[in-house]
Amino acid sequence: MFRLAHVSDLHLSELPPLKWSHLANKRLLGYLSWQLRRRRSHLRTILDALVRDLHAVDPDHIAITGDLVNLALPGEFAEAGRWLRRLGPPDWISVVPGNHDALVPVLPHDGWDHWRAYSTADADAQAGSSDFPFLRRRGPLAIVGLSTAFPSPLGFATGRLGADQLARLDGLLERLGEESCCRVLLAHHCPIDGISRPRKRLIDAAQLRHCIANRGADIILHGHEHVFSFGQIAGSDGPVPVFGTPSASRFSARPELTAQYYVYEIEWTAGQWRTIAESRMFSMASETFVPGVRRVVVQQDGALVLRPEPGSATCRNSA
Repeated sequence: MFRLAHVSDLHLSELPPLKWSHLANKRLLGYLSWQLRRRRSHLRTILDALVRDLHAVDPDHIAITGDLVNLALPGEFAEAGRWLRRLGPPDWISVVPGNHDALVPVLPHDGWDHWRAYSTADADAQAGSSDFPFLRRRGPLAIVGLSTAFPSPLGFATGRLGADQLARLDGLLERLGEESCCRVLLAHHCPIDGISRPRKRLIDAAQLRHCIANRGADIILHGHEHVFSFGQIAGSDGPVPVFGTPSASRFSARPELTAQYYVYEIEWTAGQWRTIAESRMFSMASETFVPGVRRVVVQQDGALVLRPEPGSATCRNSA
């Protein structure tokens, strides 16, 4: 049994001091969104509770699928690096970037270098000089980190992998297909059509789906939409489950938008990978994260569905 926590869309909740020159680009719209809306919903109280809960739950590994920052300011990247170090060491946490982490072009030493250690392949696994995809082996998992982050046009939050990254992913998945491992892909944007609005979609999602249909994968985790979603895409050995998770720092009166993260219990049983997904939701009353539903991925008529885990409180309450 391997326990993988999935956290996304942190939008670390304080902006560093900035100059008006910082806003002479796409950051201006992001700044207005932050001042009018986001700063009231992405709360430091929740982020502090998240750190405490992740330490208490103590998963085998943590996957963070992007949007650590808001405006891609150098000071934000530095704070995100400090926050990650408070959370835990790089070998316990894997990070891929989101669209807010690439809102505008930023030099590496001002940007992603602050958390590069959390997005680096194992020393014996890096293929070529590019950062992505990276491969990390943790227990039975082969964790593959993808970057869909690029400075999209004004008014858009689209993602893109690019032909070079897709080609490297194809070769990596081909090699991993010869091993007995659970291939877990991390990305910020969703690979399924229809989940994201056109201005927020993954531009080359069809090419990614084609790669997975040929080479296979076992689980895909993404963020970006700030809601939980479950779907599937075709894989070489059958359907591949795709999970999206809400923001882990957001306060909302709507339960489906309230800060959550998921813990996936993954094990090899009966000749296949079995996955149980358990939500952990922030409670404003107690200012803690509390356990939510536990559901298991099962096949039904050739498709994947999420069902309450047999014997769980969720299953008993729904009977």
